[in-house]
Amino acid sequence: MRAKRLFWVPVLAAGLVIGGCTAEQTQEGEAPDVDVEGGQLPKYDVDAADVDVTTDTQTVITPDVEVTPPSENP
Repeated sequence: MRAKRLFWVPVLAAGLVIGGCTAEQTQEGEAPDVDVEGGQLPKYDVDAADVDVTTDTQTVITPDVEVTPPSENP
């Protein structure tokens, strides 16, 4: 129960901080002019590991479990 209360303290504090300020746009923005020329991507020499995947069948012996529910009479 105490953990639930402690969870809400920072959530409420964050709500007060976010709701306690206002922001107004005072000037329009504009994207910069950019000249793009051709380029080249980097080259990589990658030696990947060899992975050999096989399958195997095995038998697992599990114990027999008998569950008896408790009786209704105490």
